Amino acid sequence: MGRYRPPSPSKSPYITALGYEQLKDEEKALWVRRRDVTKALSAAAAEGDRSENAEYIYRKKELREIDRRIRYLQKRIPALTVVNQPPTNQDQVFFAAWVKLEAENGSIAEYRIVGPDEIDHQPNYISMDSPLAQALLKRICDDEIKVMTPGGETIYRIMDIQYEAGQS
Repeated sequence: MGRYRPPSPSKSPYITALGYEQLKDEEKALWVRRRDVTKALSAAAAEGDRSENAEYIYRKKELREIDRRIRYLQKRIPALTVVNQPPTNQDQVFFAAWVKLEAENGSIAEYRIVGPDEIDHQPNYISMDSPLAQALLKRICDDEIKVMTPGGETIYRIMDIQYEAGQS
């Protein structure tokens, strides 16, 4: 009897144009890698006893992981909505905004609000589904927001909002 896991909440379907291209490139690279792993798996299978063949077991596991990711991307990519235009009101925080925040302790951080599928690609990207991004959406400069963090409630002040693609 397996453990029941409730379905995870659905992710927002939005993505930047750059993030979309990165996912498409990842899918293409996985197909190339899958071909190489399949060749290595065939060679390992030809060596004989598969139950004690570490190379065979490793390649089967690697192939399973690649196939899982390919299946996910094949279902996810068509469901995504590419957002490539900045909002008409650039004084408010919306999707794809760079937001500079000052914490109550004086530290300054800058984040870009992106879709949940592209947060792995850059260190300062946060998902629009995250509590911080949810608190930031539709706010303007000099607004204060309260966010519940693992360390307790933190208060941030919005210092700047930008929509330029060239920022880091």
